[in-house]
Amino acid sequence: MSEPTVESLRKQVDEINLQLLELLNKRATLTTQIGKLQTSQGMALYDPQREADMLTALQMANRGPFSNATISALFKEIFKASLALEEKEARTKIVVQRKTPDQNTVIELPRGVKIGDGSFQIIAGACAVESFEQMDAIGEVLASEGVQIMRGMAYKPRSSPYDFQGMGEEGLKIARQVADKYKMVVVSEIMDASQIPMFQDYVDVFWVGARNMQNSFLLKALGKIRQPVILKRHFAATLKELLYSAEYIASGGNVNIILMERGIRTFNEEVRNTLDIGAVPLLKMESHLPVIVDISHSAGRRDLANAFGRIAKASGADGLMVEVHPNPPVAMSDAKQQLYFDQFRALMAEVRAVARPEKAY
Repeated sequence: MSEPTVESLRKQVDEINLQLLELLNKRATLTTQIGKLQTSQGMALYDPQREADMLTALQMANRGPFSNATISALFKEIFKASLALEEKEARTKIVVQRKTPDQNTVIELPRGVKIGDGSFQIIAGACAVESFEQMDAIGEVLASEGVQIMRGMAYKPRSSPYDFQGMGEEGLKIARQVADKYKMVVVSEIMDASQIPMFQDYVDVFWVGARNMQNSFLLKALGKIRQPVILKRHFAATLKELLYSAEYIASGGNVNIILMERGIRTFNEEVRNTLDIGAVPLLKMESHLPVIVDISHSAGRRDLANAFGRIAKASGADGLMVEVHPNPPVAMSDAKQQLYFDQFRALMAEVRAVARPEKAY
């Protein structure tokens, strides 16, 4: 019997490669089917215990020449690739996922106001409603600058239970009264699903704050109504987590969702949060929903508002949110980041001078 040659051995390797490829693809087909079942049953795609059990079984069956460490490393890559395939398949079923390059949701608000149609909307107002006089003064300035959406926060979730918590329903009444006077749309933060009927009496756009971004009970309840919802990213949330939170609303039938980037917590202590401006094009690539930028809570200081405003518009965002107050130093919350009226007018002038790109990606 003749000795094997390099060429004959390589031919055997090539045959095994093809066999491995066929088995890998067969495995991928099975894991994709498993992923579909898991998704339909509300199960997580990644099961760490299952992965650990498979690796243990492979190590026990291993007879060499590869070490158990090598076998584990090889199969972990296979597991990772299979999981990525399952996630890709699952994303195609997600309502908020962009399916085509030209798919864009346009949110239609009362008074003919639109977000996501290529315009750049400004949402402005005080951090919190404090009085009719305060909001009326703000409304007059906003109207003079052509702002169509007024921030009217009546409930203020604060880190300290002893800080000002908002005026409640009385604050909503004031916000509605002022908005009607100046022909604007009202947006306000909702804290609990039980508040929905009351909010529907006063508010045009429901705002889900960072603290409630993953409150699935509230998100599901908002999916049953048709009022637009602004969903604010938590400072420690990934973009994937933000989109899945939006999916809770969209899966209930309400696709009138506006995503808000507000900055993330980093090592930078010079600002309240670090504005993750890269999130804007990434969200626009992944989702068909409009994206706006909160330039007040990302900076936490009024002297950065103009720079952040220019950046927000240049990034391709559909709008920005900024806080304004007649006398910021005496504001009952977030005094350092609210703009004086003259600063707000300067911001508006600078933002108008910036061209918004047709696409953010």
